[in-house]
Parts: sequence; structure tokens; C-alpha cells
Amino acid sequence: MTIRLRGHHLLCLLGFRGMGYSEDFCANMTIIYETLRTKPDTVVEIIIGPDDVCQAYPPDESYHCEGTVYGLDEAVLAKLRLRAGERDSWQAICSRVAAVMVPEDISSLCTTCPWEKYGVCAEGVGLVAQGVPLPKVGV
Repeated sequence: MTIRLRGHHLLCLLGFRGMGYSEDFCANMTIIYETLRTKPDTVVEIIIGPDDVCQAYPPDESYHCEGTVYGLDEAVLAKLRLRAGERDSWQAICSRVAAVMVPEDISSLCTTCPWEKYGVCAEGVGLVAQGVPLPKVGV
């Protein structure tokens, strides 16, 4: 199984705690999150543009998966030294996060994200950096 993710979703997944844009979005995100959390050897393919998380974005919301979010994807990939087309295990990606990021990086990378203010992504980066497992999220 391969999960296709864009740059910034690598960090969103670290901070996912069940919040989201809709019930369907949260259900999809929970499946992806729990798969990666419980099967860290799952292969992740880095892509440009809408990914497996975006597929459940609510059709009645203003679609943000295009436009300026590409800049955020680029910044995250540069920070993690990853490129589109690369494939690696979720565990290896988390090891990269632990090696090159600190929780405070979220506030500078994700300034336009509406979820940044909750602190969950910074918390996720901190957990990964400390080698602490990410918490379970219920469906």
C-alpha cells in the first residue's frame, strides 16, 4: 500500500487530532493517520498537488488545495530535504522530521494555516522529535 501525500500534509498528519473541515474529511484523514501510525513501514509517495488527503475535502467549501498552498508544500519539502516523486516509509519521513525540525518551525512554516493556532502540529513535531508515539485518533 502506498499513500500519496503533498508536502504540507506530512506535517498536518503529525498534528491530526480529529479536527477537520467535515465529517467525511475527518473520516478519511483518520484512516490515513491511523494507517501510518500503526503501520509505520507504509510507503509514502511525495507528490505535487492534491493528494489522498485532499480527495475528501468538502465540495461545498472554498477549495484551498490549489494556489498558495503550493508554496507551503515547497517550504516543507525543502525543510525535510524531500522532492516530488520520492517514496519512503512513514517511519523514515518521521525520522527526517525528528532530525531537522523543532516544534517552533510550525509557526514559521505554517503562518497561513487555520489549524496552526491550535498547536497540535507543533505538538506532533515535538512528539516525533522525542521518539514518543503519536496518539490514537478514534473514528
